Amino acid sequence: MTTTTSTSIRFVLFATGVTAIGGFLFGYDTAVINGANSYLKAYLHLSPAQEGMAGASAILGCIPGAMCAGFLSDRFGRKRMLFLCALLFAVSGLLSAIPRAFEQFLIARFISGLGIGASSIICPVYIAEISPEKSRGRLGSLFQLGIVSGIFITLFINKLIQGLGDEAWNIAWGWRWMLGMEVVPALIFIGLLLEVPESPRWLAQKGRPDEARETLEKVGGPEHATRELSGIREAMSHEEGRFSELFTGAFFKPLGIAVALMAFSQFCGINAIMYYSTKIFGASGAGQNAAFTSSVWVGLINFAFTFVAIGLVDKVGRRPLLLIGTAVQAIALGLVGWMFRTHQNGVGLLVCVVLFIAAFAMAMGPIGWLFCSEIFPNKVRGRAMSVAAFTVWVSCYVVAQTFPILNDSPSIGPALTFWCYAAVSMLSFLFVLALIPETKGRSLEDIEKMWSRSVVPAADRKSSHEELLR
Repeated sequence: MTTTTSTSIRFVLFATGVTAIGGFLFGYDTAVINGANSYLKAYLHLSPAQEGMAGASAILGCIPGAMCAGFLSDRFGRKRMLFLCALLFAVSGLLSAIPRAFEQFLIARFISGLGIGASSIICPVYIAEISPEKSRGRLGSLFQLGIVSGIFITLFINKLIQGLGDEAWNIAWGWRWMLGMEVVPALIFIGLLLEVPESPRWLAQKGRPDEARETLEKVGGPEHATRELSGIREAMSHEEGRFSELFTGAFFKPLGIAVALMAFSQFCGINAIMYYSTKIFGASGAGQNAAFTSSVWVGLINFAFTFVAIGLVDKVGRRPLLLIGTAVQAIALGLVGWMFRTHQNGVGLLVCVVLFIAAFAMAMGPIGWLFCSEIFPNKVRGRAMSVAAFTVWVSCYVVAQTFPILNDSPSIGPALTFWCYAAVSMLSFLFVLALIPETKGRSLEDIEKMWSRSVVPAADRKSSHEELLR
């Protein structure tokens, strides 16, 4: 390995690794409510509907955060928006730890949601735009690795804090410490962002090619920079950059695929488990300590199997991993529902839950964000990701808000709830089989051309469809 290559690798790993801290904070916010919700419910005397609102309150911020971030990042740059996300996480962590009323808590969590929604767009887009195509899959998976790292470490922190005092202490103070600890990684994120460059594709689009070339040379050397800039200029010459363009012509199909893929990724019930796993295991008959311990195992498996995606996504491809992952999800969720129906708990239930988590972590979790960050043209990538992320957070809100109600309902209960999630996973398998193309090893500009070639006369559609599925 030459010195230049080694320097390029370090540069790309640093830039993408720092950006992945946004994913870590995303994961922290996703999981922290898991341990805090039972004590928060007791402290504020919440009903099941209010408990669902507490769990889903951050998601209400995710929706406008996602919708605005794409436009703002296209206009002001990816790096500035990453700074804003870090600031929102820090503020929300502080405010979430000090409320004395339910409304104050909802406001604090709404602020965190703005940061989550914005980071869910900007982090994958930034990583995709700075990564060389041969390793974009692995580097793009770092965002999901950041998320699952945040989830695992947060569940572990929740377990440690829960063990510091008795029930009364946790109701009064424990949940505050769980939520407030988010300030620490948020401040670290702010500091490291000072050393991260702006996206070279955004710089080129804004008429700053010299700065773009400088960054691209650090990524892959002079030849890489020349080749990438040539592709960016060619793509820009055919783009108008209008939001309305997403809903017509060559980009309507990738938009529809992205929206459906993101909806499937949430309606399979992943965040029902990430937000309420302690409640789920407790409902199966496990004690409070055992429920917290089982939740830590969920986080650990989620973390470990993300490395499977990182190792295989650029070798095996996006499509095969999605097919395997969604099939295993359906089987695992069906078994979870069966165990609740037959009143089984303990190790068997934990194994089935972590099997689902493992399948999601190796496929739908990282590849959903990665695939959506790859398939849109440069000038509207931020706007397109806003639509995809909007779909995620609306779907996630529905799941988070309805799970406590469905789970506690005498006429529905956990068994039927998880069988519904299993049915969604089976539908997602069929969707991937029918419509998801392979993007492994293609530059962002080549992927854009792939969609453009799919809008062809009827006589040529068969060959174009075969091109997409190769």
